[in-house]
Amino acid sequence: MQGLTATRLPTLRTATDRTYRSQSVNRAAHSSLNSVRQSAPGGAPRLVTQSPGFEGGRRHFLSAGMFASMLARPSSSAAYSSKIDEVLVDPGYPEKWPFRPDDFKRYDESSDFQFYDSPRFVTHIDDNAIKALTKYYAKVFPQAGNPEVAILDICSSWISHYPKGYSAGKISGLGMNEEELARNPVLTDYAVKDLNEDPKLPYDDNTFDFVTNAVSVDYLTRPKEVFEEMVRVLKPGGTAIMSFSNRCFPTKAISIWTQTGDPDHVWIVGAYYHYTDGFSKPQGIDISPNPGRSDPMYVVTASKNA
Repeated sequence: MQGLTATRLPTLRTATDRTYRSQSVNRAAHSSLNSVRQSAPGGAPRLVTQSPGFEGGRRHFLSAGMFASMLARPSSSAAYSSKIDEVLVDPGYPEKWPFRPDDFKRYDESSDFQFYDSPRFVTHIDDNAIKALTKYYAKVFPQAGNPEVAILDICSSWISHYPKGYSAGKISGLGMNEEELARNPVLTDYAVKDLNEDPKLPYDDNTFDFVTNAVSVDYLTRPKEVFEEMVRVLKPGGTAIMSFSNRCFPTKAISIWTQTGDPDHVWIVGAYYHYTDGFSKPQGIDISPNPGRSDPMYVVTASKNA
């Protein structure tokens, strides 16, 4: 798995072994956040951040149009899920790429290889969220065992959350830690690479039926280039699936992610698809298993035009 130089984030005793909930965190609020330690899956502690709310950190292009109706979370979990699912129905994207270079800066700009040097054999979302993601993959993936199917898991690790026993002709993993990748039982091959240093994917054009990325899209500092590479390596009609929750390593997540909330994140990832030639209209899906009682889980997906 894979924040700001002008921002003071909550102090972490061991930042590399903790996760962080980025619920509408803004620059002004970072220094006054109240953090509570809890146990995370796999023994990794996490920080639950209590922030001032949606309004404070929303950038101007995130506060216009459809987001005006999302400033307050509805009391009904079903209503909130519906709002998430509606984010990309009419997103109101401007004509040109709306993000600034500062949006992709991070609190810790040191080498990602240094940060991910030590393997972490833990999970970064809870068991219910993992089950929800696995269930979604089972729904959209081709039947297991098809030798003609090829899947790429970017920002991969020791586990991809694919259905148990799933196999295909080719399942490639691209990640930051070789020990983690070598432990992943679903992979047929893997490569170690930092996409923030070089977004070029080491695969031929039109290779994969699916490209997946679980809870790591928030660490991409050059997302447009990565998405251009994803559409290149996908077969015509192939599908990209970006999934995420509200957790992250705060020092490595991009600025705009830690300043905004869940509906914004759907909008942001949808924008990555929208401004990449060759992708269909993206769809946002709330697959959260128990809203309010477990980690939320969201999917933003699109297919390569045939």
